[in-house]
Amino acid sequence: MSVAESGMFKQLRTKSTQVVRGNFLSLFTNWKRFTKYLRCILIGVPLWFVIGILVTFSPEISKALQIQGAIDAAHAVAFAYLGITFGGFASGFFSQQLRSRKKIVFAFILFTFAAMVAYFLSVGQPAATFYFIMLILGVGVGYWAVFVAIAAEQFGTNIRATVATTVPNFIRGSVVLLNYAFNFLKSHKIDGVPIGIVNSAAIVGTVCILIALWALRGLDETHGKDLDYIEPV
Repeated sequence: MSVAESGMFKQLRTKSTQVVRGNFLSLFTNWKRFTKYLRCILIGVPLWFVIGILVTFSPEISKALQIQGAIDAAHAVAFAYLGITFGGFASGFFSQQLRSRKKIVFAFILFTFAAMVAYFLSVGQPAATFYFIMLILGVGVGYWAVFVAIAAEQFGTNIRATVATTVPNFIRGSVVLLNYAFNFLKSHKIDGVPIGIVNSAAIVGTVCILIALWALRGLDETHGKDLDYIEPV
């Protein structure tokens, strides 16, 4: 019904009428600020690769992997989001315990990669095993809340909410590019041999993981950071 406004934002609004608030375009007018914003987006791409490719196309990929039994996309989504629920709690909890956001996101990205390897190596496994792997994949990409916190805490009070609301939407939009890359590879051949649906997904997924790790490396640790400052725009 309602959400309490940030105390720092209220003070900013009442004390200063000169500070520009919520200017989305300001994220693109400074190279350092733009690259930081881009990195915040890229660390979340593996999540939507898992949901948009591995889970959504699980019926087709499972056939290529010769999984024993039919895989239903609706059930796959349910198992993946159940895993995300556990992963979301675990990532937040351990982030507080270790007093670090970057370490937790790094660990969860590696965990996601390990689960992806298990996914692609599950040739001939029963459907129940395949569903369990998707649950584990969900746990791996359950760092959503921590990653949004990282993104928000990278920026000043005057554009913090703008970042926190736009970064997730850009990540959701990345599914379009991921699907394009996936379908492009799937329909091509190397030396006359089709790349195939499994290899296409594996290539795109590996690239997503590598890009996310690169992006995370260039971001500041924000746990315990003093957020009472403004971004010069």
